[in-house]
Amino acid sequence: MMVCKPGEAEIERERGVILREMQEVETNLQEVVFDHLHSTAYQGTSLGRTILGPTKNIKSLTRQDLLDYISSHYKSPRIVLSGAGGVNHEELVKLAGQHLGCLGTSYEQEIPSLLSPCRFTGSEIRVRDDSMPLAHVAVAVEGAGWTDSDNIPLMVANTLVGAWDRSQGGGVNNASHLSAAAAESNFAHSFQSFNTCYKDTGLWGIYWVCDPLNCEEMLFNVQSEWMRLCTTVTEAEVARARNLLKTNMLLQLDGTTPVCEDIGRQMLCYNRRIPLHELEARIESVSAKDVRDVAMKYIYDRCPAVAAVGPVENLPDYNRIRSSMYWLRL
Repeated sequence: MMVCKPGEAEIERERGVILREMQEVETNLQEVVFDHLHSTAYQGTSLGRTILGPTKNIKSLTRQDLLDYISSHYKSPRIVLSGAGGVNHEELVKLAGQHLGCLGTSYEQEIPSLLSPCRFTGSEIRVRDDSMPLAHVAVAVEGAGWTDSDNIPLMVANTLVGAWDRSQGGGVNNASHLSAAAAESNFAHSFQSFNTCYKDTGLWGIYWVCDPLNCEEMLFNVQSEWMRLCTTVTEAEVARARNLLKTNMLLQLDGTTPVCEDIGRQMLCYNRRIPLHELEARIESVSAKDVRDVAMKYIYDRCPAVAAVGPVENLPDYNRIRSSMYWLRL
């Protein structure tokens, strides 16, 4: 792939594939909401653009554009080759030399500039459509980048909020306070917290699906849970979240393919592979005070980014959402 010279027929065939993929993405409301969330949170920056880009770019892309991109970006310093499982290291190195040795380190054209930090903007996008049966909403604050020391405590805080949908068992006996409240009061169909990291920024928040008239109640419970993380989260809750986070991370490494992808991702993000025992120790060192401190730093009295699609008339306006990001109490 690195040294291929795509023909016009191949490009046209792939152009159709990408356009069909774009249509599929537009029918997935969760993908649509997260695209809107990024476009408003990182407006005016590269992170505000969608992965596939606008349709006009896909339709106007030429063979020379592809060749220029490959020539500028497919260079040895920008590529990680990883292997996992029954891999002979010497043989892998030999194959890399055969197939990737021609990439080189010099640039025939202008060297790609280093990306500047992307600015986060507290703002909102609402796409109201009362013909839809359910409201889809995402609310997020600016999080930490991959290499930030606050990333692990934010991951623990994210695990504390958790995820839930109506098909899950447990009901009001869920360990997550928000899950128990949702099961008891039935104000949401599902929700999931997320912690999306990039090089020097991130999005920490929650996405939920609810009935049209339950947007306000769901938002109230979400922000109440966030304020609880900032003020009164307990050691017992954090211990449970630490164990769950470690379990989920290990489950994600079940198989050679996810391990291989994890190696490549960590080499690009950290310039090294973090050993599991080190990652486990870093998670285990997070205390309730660490969670409260990081929540006060990133969540408390911060401007959120909001994206909502569907029948969202019941969702409070942005000023009310912003004013609920702190508590006036002792």
